[in-house]
Amino acid sequence: MSEADSLKVVAVPGWPRPRGYSNGIITEGKLLHIAGQVGWNAADGSFPRGDFLAQFDRALGNVLAVVRAAGAEPSDVARMTIYVTDLDAYRQSLGGIGAEWKKHMGKHFPAMALLGVAGLVERDALVEIEAVAVLPPDALPKEKA
Repeated sequence: MSEADSLKVVAVPGWPRPRGYSNGIITEGKLLHIAGQVGWNAADGSFPRGDFLAQFDRALGNVLAVVRAAGAEPSDVARMTIYVTDLDAYRQSLGGIGAEWKKHMGKHFPAMALLGVAGLVERDALVEIEAVAVLPPDALPKEKA
C-alpha cells in the first residue's frame, strides 16, 4: 500500500522491483489531471536557461503546487509523464534528479513514463511534467485569488 490510502502499488510476480517509478497504481476516488508544467518561475515566467536540473526541480515543484492547490499531497500523485528535450542531459543529471525527487516526493514513486521530444511550446523549456493525482475524500481546493 502506498502512503495515500487511495493508491495501491501493483507488483508483478517475478519482475524485478522498479527503480524510481511504479509499474502500476490502482486508484480510488476523484482524479485531478495536472496540465504539463514547465520549469519556469511562475511569478515572472523566467527560466533557468540551459540548466536542466534547475528546470526539473521547478517543473516538479510547479506540478506539486497544483496538487496542493487542489487539497492533495505529493503522495496522492498516481501517474506522471515527463517530457525532456535532451535525453543525454537527463541521463547525465540522474543523481541530481534523484535528490530533487526526494526533496519533493520523498519515497513516493507513481506510475511514470519519460519521453524525449524535439521541443516544447515554451522555447526555453527543457522539461515538462504532467500528472494525475487522486484527491483525498476531504480535499478542498484553495480559493481563487
